[in-house]
Amino acid sequence: MTLPAFGLGTFRLKGQTVFDTVTNALDLGYRAIDTAQIYENEADIGRALAASGVKRDDLYLTTKIWVDNFSRDKLIPSLKDSLSKLGTDRVDLTLIHWPSPANAVSMDEYLGALLEARAQGLTRAIGVSNFTIALLQQAIAIAGPDQLATNQIELSPYLQNRKLAEFARAQGVPVTSYMTLAYGKVLNDPVLVKIAQAHGATTAQVALAWAMQQGYAVIPSSTKRENLASNMKACDLRLSDDDMQQVATLDRNDRQANPASLAPAWD
Repeated sequence: MTLPAFGLGTFRLKGQTVFDTVTNALDLGYRAIDTAQIYENEADIGRALAASGVKRDDLYLTTKIWVDNFSRDKLIPSLKDSLSKLGTDRVDLTLIHWPSPANAVSMDEYLGALLEARAQGLTRAIGVSNFTIALLQQAIAIAGPDQLATNQIELSPYLQNRKLAEFARAQGVPVTSYMTLAYGKVLNDPVLVKIAQAHGATTAQVALAWAMQQGYAVIPSSTKRENLASNMKACDLRLSDDDMQQVATLDRNDRQANPASLAPAWD
């Protein structure tokens, strides 16, 4: 099963806002939706999916297991609860949202439970999020080669995460970029503005195209229908080698997601 290159992120979207966003996105042609237990929006996304009339088999749904549910006795019940909220009998991809803080639950335990969830048909694929090179090495050793559908990491023109991305690629683990627009920080970058003008594109499209052109999946988020439609056009934008080299110069290790209670020792 191939990881979609482009989808909708729903971080920080709740209630009617996430319902309207998902409804608009599906109407525009989005078919991959990314959520998480900690986002507290699975039920509202489920309502939007049900109301859309889009066939379940045409959708690619991703959710993430929160750290409080990592233990063997909690992980599968928590995933079943997520499925109930989403109104489906399985998701397409389930991720470990963050590595277990202070290794409170061993990776053997939570990845073992996730593998069992897949064996039970609750999820079609499994993966991880916010894993470093060392953690990814450990996860591959536990789950086996070619078993991880993705490592979802923060990656933007301002945080290019090259060592980790290159390691993941070498191990056959696809990378999903979240916060590709760095909370909007990159949208006014002069380099991106110039590239965008040359292509008759937006800076958001340039940043998203830059990521996808390197083989990363992207899951941008917006509450505005016009921005949702505009972001999709990044799939058709092709940047030149010179454009890509210019974006490469923007890396400044500017990380947005770095919660003290969860973050590992970043590469």
